[in-house]
Amino acid sequence: MSVLELSGRPFVVFDPANSDHRQFYYGFVKKGTWGGCPYRFVVPEDHGNLVTMIQRSLVKYYVEKEFIPRLKIIK
Repeated sequence: MSVLELSGRPFVVFDPANSDHRQFYYGFVKKGTWGGCPYRFVVPEDHGNLVTMIQRSLVKYYVEKEFIPRLKIIK
C-alpha cells in the first residue's frame, strides 16, 4: 500500500439522504471540482461513472420523498 493511499481521503458510499453528501455534490456542481469534499465517493460496478450514479440516486431520493404512498381510508 502506498503512502498516498494511507493519507488520502476515505472512501464513502454516496447517500442521498445524508445532507452533507448532498452539499458536497452541490459544491461539485457549482465549482466543477471535488476539491472541497473530504471523501472519495465509491462507484458500484453496475454504474457508469460517479456523477451519473449520484444524479440517479438523487432523482430516486427526491421522487420517493415527494410521492410517498398514501393509505386510503375506507369508510
